[in-house]
Amino acid sequence: MKTAIVTDSATEKTYRRQFWVRSVIGLVLAALSAALFILAFPPYDLWLLIWVGLVPMLVAQHRILPRCLSGLATGVSVGGFFWGYFSNMFANSVWYMRWLPLMIGIVAALVGGRERAFHERTCYRWFVFQGAALWVGIEMIRGFVPVIGTWGFAAYALYEQPWLIQPVSVFGIYGLSLLILLTNYALAQVTLALFDRCWRLDSAFQPVALHHARSWLVGVGAALAAWIGLSMALLDAPAPDVRVAAVQPAIRIRSEEGLQWLYAQTRRAAAQGAKLIVWNEGALPFDPQVEHTEELRALAFETGTYLVIGYGIRTEQGLRNEVTVLAPEGEFLGVYGKDHPVAFAGETSLTRGSYPVYNTTLGRLGTIICYDLDFTDTARRVARNGVQLIAVPSFDWPAIAAKHYSHVVFRAVENRVAMVKADIAFDSAIIDPYGRIIKRAVKPVSEPATLVADVPLGTANAPAIFLGDWVGWLCLAGMIFFIVLDLLTAFWERESS
Repeated sequence: MKTAIVTDSATEKTYRRQFWVRSVIGLVLAALSAALFILAFPPYDLWLLIWVGLVPMLVAQHRILPRCLSGLATGVSVGGFFWGYFSNMFANSVWYMRWLPLMIGIVAALVGGRERAFHERTCYRWFVFQGAALWVGIEMIRGFVPVIGTWGFAAYALYEQPWLIQPVSVFGIYGLSLLILLTNYALAQVTLALFDRCWRLDSAFQPVALHHARSWLVGVGAALAAWIGLSMALLDAPAPDVRVAAVQPAIRIRSEEGLQWLYAQTRRAAAQGAKLIVWNEGALPFDPQVEHTEELRALAFETGTYLVIGYGIRTEQGLRNEVTVLAPEGEFLGVYGKDHPVAFAGETSLTRGSYPVYNTTLGRLGTIICYDLDFTDTARRVARNGVQLIAVPSFDWPAIAAKHYSHVVFRAVENRVAMVKADIAFDSAIIDPYGRIIKRAVKPVSEPATLVADVPLGTANAPAIFLGDWVGWLCLAGMIFFIVLDLLTAFWERESS
Protein backbone atom coordinates (compact mmCIF):
# COMPACT_ATOMS: atom_id res chain seq x y z
CA MET A 1 0.00 0.00 0.00
CA LYS A 2 2.82 2.44 0.91
CA THR A 3 4.55 1.76 -2.43
CA ALA A 4 1.35 2.57 -4.32
CA ILE A 5 0.94 5.86 -2.43
CA VAL A 6 4.53 6.87 -3.19
CA THR A 7 4.06 5.99 -6.86
CA ASP A 8 0.85 8.03 -7.07
CA SER A 9 2.59 10.98 -5.42
CA ALA A 10 5.49 10.82 -7.87
CA THR A 11 3.11 10.63 -10.81
CA GLU A 12 1.21 13.66 -9.51
CA LYS A 13 4.43 15.66 -9.16
CA THR A 14 5.52 14.72 -12.68
CA TYR A 15 2.13 15.74 -14.04
CA ARG A 16 2.26 19.10 -12.28
CA ARG A 17 5.78 19.75 -13.45
CA GLN A 18 4.83 18.93 -17.05
CA PHE A 19 1.71 21.08 -16.73
CA TRP A 20 3.68 24.17 -15.73
CA VAL A 21 6.51 23.56 -18.19
CA ARG A 22 4.03 23.15 -21.05
CA SER A 23 2.10 26.22 -19.91
CA VAL A 24 5.21 28.41 -19.88
CA ILE A 25 6.47 27.16 -23.26
CA GLY A 26 3.01 27.55 -24.78
CA LEU A 27 2.62 31.12 -23.54
CA VAL A 28 6.09 32.00 -24.83
CA LEU A 29 5.14 30.66 -28.27
CA ALA A 30 1.89 32.66 -28.18
CA ALA A 31 3.82 35.80 -27.26
CA LEU A 32 6.20 35.06 -30.14
CA SER A 33 3.29 35.09 -32.58
CA ALA A 34 2.19 38.46 -31.20
CA ALA A 35 5.73 39.79 -31.70
CA LEU A 36 5.95 38.45 -35.27
CA PHE A 37 2.69 40.14 -36.23
CA ILE A 38 3.74 43.43 -34.60
CA LEU A 39 7.02 43.39 -36.53
CA ALA A 40 5.17 42.82 -39.81
CA PHE A 41 3.47 46.23 -39.53
CA PRO A 42 4.83 49.78 -39.50
CA PRO A 43 7.12 51.12 -38.23
CA TYR A 44 9.09 47.84 -38.54
CA ASP A 45 7.67 46.72 -41.90
CA LEU A 46 9.03 43.15 -41.79
CA TRP A 47 6.08 42.18 -43.98
CA LEU A 48 7.17 38.62 -44.74
CA LEU A 49 6.45 37.72 -41.11
CA ILE A 50 2.72 38.18 -41.68
CA TRP A 51 2.70 34.92 -43.68
CA VAL A 52 4.08 32.79 -40.81
CA GLY A 53 3.29 34.80 -37.69
CA LEU A 54 0.46 32.61 -36.39
CA VAL A 55 2.30 29.29 -36.61
CA PRO A 56 3.87 29.43 -33.08
CA MET A 57 0.48 30.35 -31.59
CA LEU A 58 -1.29 27.46 -33.31
CA VAL A 59 1.33 24.94 -32.21
CA ALA A 60 0.96 26.23 -28.66
CA GLN A 61 -2.84 26.12 -28.83
CA HIS A 62 -3.17 22.63 -30.28
CA ARG A 63 -0.16 20.77 -28.89
CA ILE A 64 1.93 22.50 -26.22
CA LEU A 65 -0.56 24.02 -23.81
CA PRO A 66 -2.68 21.71 -21.67
CA ARG A 67 -6.18 21.38 -23.12
CA CYS A 68 -7.77 23.40 -20.34
CA LEU A 69 -5.50 26.38 -21.15
CA SER A 70 -5.51 26.17 -24.96
CA GLY A 71 -7.57 29.34 -25.30
CA LEU A 72 -4.78 31.33 -23.66
CA ALA A 73 -2.70 30.92 -26.82
CA THR A 74 -5.14 32.98 -28.90
CA GLY A 75 -5.77 35.38 -26.02
CA VAL A 76 -2.09 36.16 -25.50
CA SER A 77 -1.26 36.22 -29.20
CA VAL A 78 -4.17 38.31 -30.48
CA GLY A 79 -4.37 40.54 -27.42
CA GLY A 80 -0.59 40.95 -27.41
CA PHE A 81 -0.57 41.88 -31.09
CA PHE A 82 -3.15 44.62 -30.62
CA TRP A 83 -1.36 45.85 -27.50
CA GLY A 84 1.81 46.29 -29.55
CA TYR A 85 0.01 47.47 -32.68
CA PHE A 86 -1.98 50.16 -30.90
CA SER A 87 0.83 50.92 -28.43
CA ASN A 88 0.03 54.36 -26.99
CA MET A 89 -2.35 55.22 -29.82
CA PHE A 90 -5.25 55.78 -27.45
CA ALA A 91 -3.31 56.86 -24.36
CA ASN A 92 -5.37 60.04 -24.01
CA SER A 93 -8.67 58.59 -25.15
CA VAL A 94 -11.68 57.23 -23.28
CA TRP A 95 -11.14 54.26 -20.96
CA TYR A 96 -12.57 51.57 -23.24
CA MET A 97 -10.15 52.53 -26.01
CA ARG A 98 -7.19 52.30 -23.63
CA TRP A 99 -8.31 48.82 -22.54
CA LEU A 100 -9.27 47.69 -26.03
CA PRO A 101 -6.34 45.23 -26.50
CA LEU A 102 -7.21 43.50 -23.21
CA MET A 103 -10.87 43.19 -24.21
CA ILE A 104 -9.86 41.81 -27.62
CA GLY A 105 -7.54 39.32 -25.90
CA ILE A 106 -10.29 38.08 -23.57
CA VAL A 107 -12.71 37.56 -26.48
CA ALA A 108 -9.97 35.76 -28.45
CA ALA A 109 -9.25 33.47 -25.49
CA LEU A 110 -12.94 32.57 -25.14
CA VAL A 111 -13.25 31.84 -28.85
CA GLY A 112 -9.95 29.96 -29.03
CA GLY A 113 -10.84 27.81 -26.03
CA ARG A 114 -13.33 25.80 -28.12
CA GLU A 115 -11.22 25.34 -31.23
CA ARG A 116 -8.94 22.54 -30.06
CA ALA A 117 -11.81 20.32 -28.96
CA PHE A 118 -13.64 20.95 -32.24
CA HIS A 119 -10.65 19.98 -34.37
CA GLU A 120 -9.96 16.89 -32.29
CA ARG A 121 -13.58 15.81 -32.79
CA THR A 122 -13.35 16.41 -36.56
CA CYS A 123 -9.83 14.95 -37.01
CA TYR A 124 -8.41 18.33 -38.09
CA ARG A 125 -9.99 18.02 -41.53
CA TRP A 126 -11.42 21.59 -41.21
CA PHE A 127 -8.37 23.11 -39.53
CA VAL A 128 -7.15 25.41 -42.33
CA PHE A 129 -10.48 26.62 -43.65
CA GLN A 130 -12.12 27.03 -40.23
CA GLY A 131 -9.23 29.05 -38.83
CA ALA A 132 -8.98 31.38 -41.82
CA ALA A 133 -12.76 31.85 -42.08
CA LEU A 134 -13.04 32.60 -38.37
CA TRP A 135 -10.25 35.20 -38.45
CA VAL A 136 -11.51 37.00 -41.59
CA GLY A 137 -15.14 36.69 -40.44
CA ILE A 138 -14.19 38.53 -37.26
CA GLU A 139 -12.36 41.12 -39.40
CA MET A 140 -15.61 41.56 -41.31
CA ILE A 141 -17.51 42.21 -38.10
CA ARG A 142 -14.82 44.63 -36.92
CA GLY A 143 -15.18 46.53 -40.20
CA PHE A 144 -18.61 47.68 -39.00
CA VAL A 145 -17.56 48.67 -35.47
CA PRO A 146 -17.08 52.46 -35.22
CA VAL A 147 -14.36 52.31 -32.55
CA ILE A 148 -11.96 50.04 -34.46
CA GLY A 149 -12.86 49.74 -38.16
CA THR A 150 -10.24 47.99 -40.26
CA TRP A 151 -7.28 48.79 -37.98
CA GLY A 152 -4.94 45.84 -37.66
CA PHE A 153 -6.22 43.89 -40.66
CA ALA A 154 -3.58 41.36 -41.67
CA ALA A 155 -3.47 42.65 -45.25
CA TYR A 156 -2.29 46.12 -44.22
CA ALA A 157 1.19 44.71 -43.55
CA LEU A 158 1.64 44.51 -47.34
CA TYR A 159 0.93 48.17 -48.11
CA GLU A 160 4.40 48.72 -49.64
CA GLN A 161 4.14 45.72 -51.99
CA PRO A 162 2.16 46.93 -55.04
CA TRP A 163 3.29 43.86 -57.01
CA LEU A 164 1.39 41.70 -54.52
CA ILE A 165 -1.82 43.59 -53.72
CA GLN A 166 -3.49 44.22 -57.10
CA PRO A 167 -6.14 41.44 -56.79
CA VAL A 168 -7.57 43.52 -53.94
CA SER A 169 -9.33 45.38 -56.78
CA VAL A 170 -11.37 42.17 -57.27
CA PHE A 171 -11.40 40.41 -53.90
CA GLY A 172 -11.13 43.43 -51.60
CA ILE A 173 -8.89 43.69 -48.57
CA TYR A 174 -10.70 40.68 -47.07
CA GLY A 175 -9.52 38.52 -49.96
CA LEU A 176 -5.89 39.29 -49.21
CA SER A 177 -6.43 38.73 -45.48
CA LEU A 178 -8.00 35.36 -46.29
CA LEU A 179 -4.97 34.34 -48.38
CA ILE A 180 -2.60 35.36 -45.57
CA LEU A 181 -4.57 33.39 -42.99
CA LEU A 182 -4.89 30.31 -45.22
CA THR A 183 -1.12 30.34 -45.61
CA ASN A 184 -0.56 30.61 -41.86
CA TYR A 185 -2.96 27.77 -41.09
CA ALA A 186 -1.64 25.50 -43.87
CA LEU A 187 1.92 25.92 -42.58
CA ALA A 188 0.72 25.34 -39.02
CA GLN A 189 -1.11 22.15 -40.01
CA VAL A 190 2.04 20.71 -41.57
CA THR A 191 3.98 21.73 -38.45
CA LEU A 192 1.44 19.93 -36.25
CA ALA A 193 1.63 16.81 -38.41
CA LEU A 194 5.43 16.74 -38.12
CA PHE A 195 5.17 17.42 -34.38
CA ASP A 196 2.84 14.44 -33.99
CA ARG A 197 5.43 12.18 -35.59
CA CYS A 198 7.95 13.07 -32.89
CA TRP A 199 5.98 13.73 -29.71
CA ARG A 200 2.71 12.83 -28.03
CA LEU A 201 2.30 15.06 -25.00
CA ASP A 202 -1.22 13.84 -24.18
CA SER A 203 -2.35 10.30 -23.62
CA ALA A 204 -5.40 10.64 -25.85
CA PHE A 205 -5.19 12.97 -28.82
CA GLN A 206 -6.10 13.10 -32.49
CA PRO A 207 -2.96 13.26 -34.68
CA VAL A 208 -2.91 15.35 -37.83
CA ALA A 209 -2.57 13.26 -40.98
CA LEU A 210 0.55 14.38 -42.84
CA HIS A 211 -0.91 13.60 -46.28
CA HIS A 212 -3.94 15.76 -45.48
CA ALA A 213 -1.71 18.62 -44.30
CA ARG A 214 0.42 18.34 -47.44
CA SER A 215 -2.67 18.54 -49.64
CA TRP A 216 -3.77 21.75 -47.95
CA LEU A 217 -0.28 23.22 -48.24
CA VAL A 218 -0.12 22.42 -51.96
CA GLY A 219 -3.60 23.88 -52.52
CA VAL A 220 -2.85 27.09 -50.62
CA GLY A 221 0.52 27.35 -52.37
CA ALA A 222 -1.24 27.13 -55.73
CA ALA A 223 -3.71 29.82 -54.65
CA LEU A 224 -0.82 32.07 -53.58
CA ALA A 225 0.96 31.52 -56.90
CA ALA A 226 -2.25 32.31 -58.82
CA TRP A 227 -2.74 35.45 -56.71
CA ILE A 228 0.79 36.66 -57.47
CA GLY A 229 0.35 35.92 -61.18
CA LEU A 230 -2.93 37.84 -61.27
CA SER A 231 -1.38 40.71 -59.35
CA MET A 232 1.49 41.03 -61.81
CA ALA A 233 -0.97 40.93 -64.71
CA LEU A 234 -3.14 43.68 -63.19
CA LEU A 235 -0.26 45.96 -62.21
CA ASP A 236 0.10 48.82 -64.68
CA ALA A 237 2.13 52.02 -64.95
CA PRO A 238 -0.04 54.59 -66.73
CA ALA A 239 1.41 57.99 -67.58
CA PRO A 240 0.69 60.78 -65.09
CA ASP A 241 -2.33 62.96 -65.89
CA VAL A 242 -2.25 65.69 -63.27
CA ARG A 243 0.12 67.33 -60.82
CA VAL A 244 -1.27 67.47 -57.29
CA ALA A 245 -0.15 68.80 -53.93
CA ALA A 246 -0.81 68.10 -50.26
CA VAL A 247 -0.13 70.94 -47.83
CA GLN A 248 0.83 69.86 -44.29
CA PRO A 249 0.97 72.99 -42.08
CA ALA A 250 1.98 71.43 -38.73
CA ILE A 251 -0.13 74.11 -37.02
CA ARG A 252 -3.80 74.75 -36.46
CA ILE A 253 -4.84 77.78 -38.47
CA ARG A 254 -6.30 80.09 -35.84
CA SER A 255 -4.76 83.44 -36.80
CA GLU A 256 -4.23 85.67 -39.79
CA GLU A 257 -0.54 84.76 -39.72
CA GLY A 258 -1.35 81.07 -39.99
CA LEU A 259 -3.79 81.71 -42.81
CA GLN A 260 -1.16 83.64 -44.75
CA TRP A 261 1.30 80.76 -44.28
CA LEU A 262 -1.28 78.40 -45.78
CA TYR A 263 -1.76 80.76 -48.71
CA ALA A 264 2.01 81.02 -49.23
CA GLN A 265 2.42 77.23 -49.34
CA THR A 266 -0.44 77.01 -51.79
CA ARG A 267 1.27 79.53 -54.07
CA ARG A 268 4.53 77.62 -53.76
CA ALA A 269 2.83 74.37 -54.79
CA ALA A 270 1.14 76.12 -57.71
CA ALA A 271 4.50 77.55 -58.80
CA GLN A 272 5.71 73.93 -59.04
CA GLY A 273 2.85 73.15 -61.39
CA ALA A 274 0.23 71.71 -59.02
CA LYS A 275 -3.31 71.99 -60.36
CA LEU A 276 -5.05 70.39 -57.39
CA ILE A 277 -4.03 71.42 -53.86
CA VAL A 278 -5.42 69.68 -50.77
CA TRP A 279 -5.54 71.25 -47.30
CA ASN A 280 -5.91 69.24 -44.09
CA GLU A 281 -9.06 68.33 -42.18
CA GLY A 282 -10.40 71.31 -40.27
CA ALA A 283 -7.77 73.57 -41.83
CA LEU A 284 -10.13 76.53 -41.45
CA PRO A 285 -12.23 77.24 -38.33
CA PHE A 286 -14.91 78.87 -40.47
CA ASP A 287 -17.08 78.14 -43.50
CA PRO A 288 -15.13 79.39 -46.55
CA GLN A 289 -18.40 80.10 -48.32
CA VAL A 290 -19.29 82.55 -45.57
CA GLU A 291 -16.00 84.04 -44.33
CA HIS A 292 -12.83 85.05 -46.21
CA THR A 293 -14.69 83.99 -49.33
CA GLU A 294 -13.37 86.60 -51.74
CA GLU A 295 -9.73 86.19 -50.75
CA LEU A 296 -10.03 82.41 -51.16
CA ARG A 297 -11.57 82.90 -54.60
CA ALA A 298 -8.75 85.28 -55.46
CA LEU A 299 -6.19 82.68 -54.33
CA ALA A 300 -7.76 79.97 -56.51
CA PHE A 301 -7.89 82.35 -59.50
CA GLU A 302 -4.32 83.62 -58.96
CA THR A 303 -2.86 80.11 -58.74
CA GLY A 304 -5.15 78.55 -61.33
CA THR A 305 -5.77 75.61 -59.00
CA TYR A 306 -8.59 73.61 -57.54
CA LEU A 307 -8.43 74.03 -53.75
CA VAL A 308 -9.72 71.23 -51.53
CA ILE A 309 -10.52 73.00 -48.28
CA GLY A 310 -11.23 71.21 -45.01
CA TYR A 311 -13.06 73.17 -42.32
CA GLY A 312 -14.87 72.58 -39.06
CA ILE A 313 -17.68 74.58 -37.50
CA ARG A 314 -19.11 73.92 -34.05
CA THR A 315 -22.82 74.54 -33.67
CA GLU A 316 -25.32 73.94 -30.90
CA GLN A 317 -26.32 70.71 -32.64
CA GLY A 318 -22.74 69.45 -33.01
CA LEU A 319 -19.78 69.63 -35.38
CA ARG A 320 -19.96 70.29 -39.09
CA ASN A 321 -16.80 68.54 -40.26
CA GLU A 322 -16.78 69.28 -43.97
CA VAL A 323 -14.67 69.75 -47.07
CA THR A 324 -15.41 71.79 -50.17
CA VAL A 325 -13.72 72.16 -53.55
CA LEU A 326 -13.10 75.66 -54.88
CA ALA A 327 -12.54 75.91 -58.65
CA PRO A 328 -10.11 78.40 -60.25
CA GLU A 329 -13.10 80.35 -61.60
CA GLY A 330 -14.23 81.01 -58.02
CA GLU A 331 -17.09 78.50 -57.87
CA PHE A 332 -17.57 76.28 -54.81
CA LEU A 333 -18.40 72.93 -56.38
CA GLY A 334 -20.11 71.35 -53.38
CA VAL A 335 -19.78 70.15 -49.78
CA TYR A 336 -18.94 66.72 -48.35
CA GLY A 337 -19.59 65.90 -44.68
CA LYS A 338 -17.42 63.34 -42.87
CA ASP A 339 -19.02 59.90 -43.17
CA HIS A 340 -17.40 58.25 -40.13
CA PRO A 341 -16.93 60.69 -37.24
CA VAL A 342 -14.56 59.51 -34.50
CA ALA A 343 -17.21 58.47 -31.98
CA PHE A 344 -14.77 57.61 -29.15
CA ALA A 345 -13.42 61.19 -29.37
CA GLY A 346 -16.92 62.63 -29.10
CA GLU A 347 -16.93 63.83 -32.71
CA THR A 348 -20.11 64.36 -34.70
CA SER A 349 -20.74 65.10 -38.37
CA LEU A 350 -24.03 66.82 -39.01
CA THR A 351 -23.89 66.77 -42.81
CA ARG A 352 -22.80 63.18 -43.44
CA GLY A 353 -24.49 60.95 -45.99
CA SER A 354 -23.77 62.44 -49.42
CA TYR A 355 -20.92 61.43 -51.73
CA PRO A 356 -20.52 64.12 -54.41
CA VAL A 357 -18.20 63.79 -57.39
CA TYR A 358 -17.25 66.93 -59.34
CA ASN A 359 -16.59 67.07 -63.07
CA THR A 360 -13.60 69.36 -63.55
CA THR A 361 -11.07 70.18 -66.23
CA LEU A 362 -8.65 67.88 -64.38
CA GLY A 363 -10.99 64.91 -64.19
CA ARG A 364 -13.70 63.68 -61.82
CA LEU A 365 -12.80 64.67 -58.25
CA GLY A 366 -14.22 63.49 -54.94
CA THR A 367 -13.45 63.84 -51.25
CA ILE A 368 -13.52 61.85 -48.03
CA ILE A 369 -12.19 62.85 -44.60
CA CYS A 370 -9.61 61.14 -42.32
CA TYR A 371 -11.39 58.37 -40.36
CA ASP A 372 -13.40 57.51 -43.48
CA LEU A 373 -10.19 55.80 -44.65
CA ASP A 374 -10.53 53.17 -41.94
CA PHE A 375 -13.69 51.70 -43.46
CA THR A 376 -14.14 50.23 -46.92
CA ASP A 377 -17.59 51.68 -47.64
CA THR A 378 -17.04 55.43 -47.97
CA ALA A 379 -14.42 55.48 -50.73
CA ARG A 380 -16.46 52.81 -52.52
CA ARG A 381 -19.59 54.98 -52.47
CA VAL A 382 -17.64 57.86 -53.98
CA ALA A 383 -16.09 55.52 -56.58
CA ARG A 384 -19.54 54.27 -57.59
CA ASN A 385 -20.26 57.86 -58.60
CA GLY A 386 -17.38 57.70 -61.09
CA VAL A 387 -14.56 59.45 -59.24
CA GLN A 388 -11.00 59.36 -60.64
CA LEU A 389 -9.14 61.06 -57.78
CA ILE A 390 -10.12 61.29 -54.12
CA ALA A 391 -8.74 64.03 -51.88
CA VAL A 392 -8.42 63.07 -48.21
CA PRO A 393 -7.99 65.91 -45.70
CA SER A 394 -6.99 64.41 -42.33
CA PHE A 395 -6.15 65.38 -38.77
CA ASP A 396 -4.04 62.59 -37.27
CA TRP A 397 -2.00 62.43 -34.09
CA PRO A 398 1.62 61.24 -33.70
CA ALA A 399 0.91 57.71 -32.47
CA ILE A 400 -1.02 56.69 -35.60
CA ALA A 401 1.17 58.39 -38.23
CA ALA A 402 3.21 55.32 -39.23
CA LYS A 403 0.10 53.19 -39.80
CA HIS A 404 -2.77 55.41 -40.86
CA TYR A 405 -1.53 56.45 -44.29
CA SER A 406 -1.12 52.79 -45.24
CA HIS A 407 -4.93 52.55 -45.33
CA VAL A 408 -4.94 54.99 -48.27
CA VAL A 409 -3.04 52.44 -50.34
CA PHE A 410 -5.80 49.85 -50.06
CA ARG A 411 -8.63 52.31 -50.65
CA ALA A 412 -6.82 53.34 -53.85
CA VAL A 413 -6.40 49.76 -55.13
CA GLU A 414 -9.89 48.63 -54.07
CA ASN A 415 -11.43 51.41 -56.15
CA ARG A 416 -8.66 51.95 -58.72
CA VAL A 417 -8.46 55.69 -58.01
CA ALA A 418 -5.64 58.10 -57.18
CA MET A 419 -5.66 59.53 -53.65
CA VAL A 420 -4.09 62.60 -52.02
CA LYS A 421 -3.97 62.63 -48.21
CA ALA A 422 -3.14 65.99 -46.64
CA ASP A 423 -2.60 65.72 -42.89
CA ILE A 424 -2.30 68.40 -40.25
CA ALA A 425 1.28 67.48 -39.31
CA PHE A 426 2.30 63.81 -39.51
CA ASP A 427 1.43 61.60 -42.48
CA SER A 428 0.57 63.21 -45.79
CA ALA A 429 0.87 61.00 -48.89
CA ILE A 430 0.13 60.87 -52.60
CA ILE A 431 -0.92 57.44 -53.94
CA ASP A 432 -1.53 56.28 -57.49
CA PRO A 433 -4.46 54.01 -58.50
CA TYR A 434 -2.24 50.91 -58.16
CA GLY A 435 -1.28 51.63 -54.58
CA ARG A 436 2.20 52.98 -55.32
CA ILE A 437 3.26 55.60 -52.80
CA ILE A 438 4.43 58.41 -55.09
CA LYS A 439 5.38 60.80 -52.29
CA ARG A 440 4.96 60.92 -48.52
CA ALA A 441 5.92 62.89 -45.43
CA VAL A 442 5.50 60.49 -42.52
CA LYS A 443 7.03 61.23 -39.12
CA PRO A 444 5.81 60.88 -35.52
CA VAL A 445 6.86 64.48 -34.87
CA SER A 446 5.02 67.57 -36.11
CA GLU A 447 6.65 68.85 -39.28
CA PRO A 448 5.46 71.18 -42.07
CA ALA A 449 5.62 69.79 -45.59
CA THR A 450 4.26 70.47 -49.04
CA LEU A 451 4.16 67.40 -51.28
CA VAL A 452 3.96 67.91 -55.03
CA ALA A 453 3.79 64.99 -57.46
CA ASP A 454 2.38 63.82 -60.80
CA VAL A 455 -0.20 61.05 -60.65
CA PRO A 456 -2.33 59.16 -63.18
CA LEU A 457 -6.06 59.50 -62.71
CA GLY A 458 -7.96 56.37 -61.82
CA THR A 459 -10.59 54.56 -63.82
CA ALA A 460 -12.99 53.63 -61.00
CA ASN A 461 -13.64 50.33 -62.77
CA ALA A 462 -12.41 47.88 -60.14
CA PRO A 463 -14.84 44.94 -59.69
CA ALA A 464 -14.64 45.47 -55.91
CA ILE A 465 -16.52 48.76 -56.33
CA PHE A 466 -19.62 46.83 -57.35
CA LEU A 467 -18.98 43.51 -55.61
CA GLY A 468 -18.26 45.16 -52.26
CA ASP A 469 -16.77 43.11 -49.41
CA TRP A 470 -18.00 39.84 -50.88
CA VAL A 471 -15.10 37.74 -49.59
CA GLY A 472 -15.66 39.14 -46.12
CA TRP A 473 -19.33 38.16 -46.27
CA LEU A 474 -18.42 34.64 -47.42
CA CYS A 475 -15.98 34.29 -44.51
CA LEU A 476 -18.62 35.56 -42.10
CA ALA A 477 -21.00 32.91 -43.43
CA GLY A 478 -18.21 30.35 -43.04
CA MET A 479 -17.63 31.44 -39.46
CA ILE A 480 -21.33 30.97 -38.67
CA PHE A 481 -21.27 27.55 -40.35
CA PHE A 482 -18.38 26.41 -38.18
CA ILE A 483 -20.01 27.73 -35.01
CA VAL A 484 -23.06 25.62 -35.78
CA LEU A 485 -20.90 22.62 -36.72
CA ASP A 486 -19.00 22.95 -33.45
CA LEU A 487 -22.23 22.86 -31.45
CA LEU A 488 -23.59 19.92 -33.43
CA THR A 489 -20.45 17.80 -33.16
CA ALA A 490 -20.25 18.52 -29.42
CA PHE A 491 -23.89 17.43 -29.06
CA TRP A 492 -23.34 14.24 -31.09
CA GLU A 493 -20.27 13.38 -29.01
CA ARG A 494 -22.23 13.74 -25.78
CA GLU A 495 -25.10 11.65 -27.16
CA SER A 496 -22.79 8.84 -28.27
CA SER A 497 -20.87 8.66 -25.00
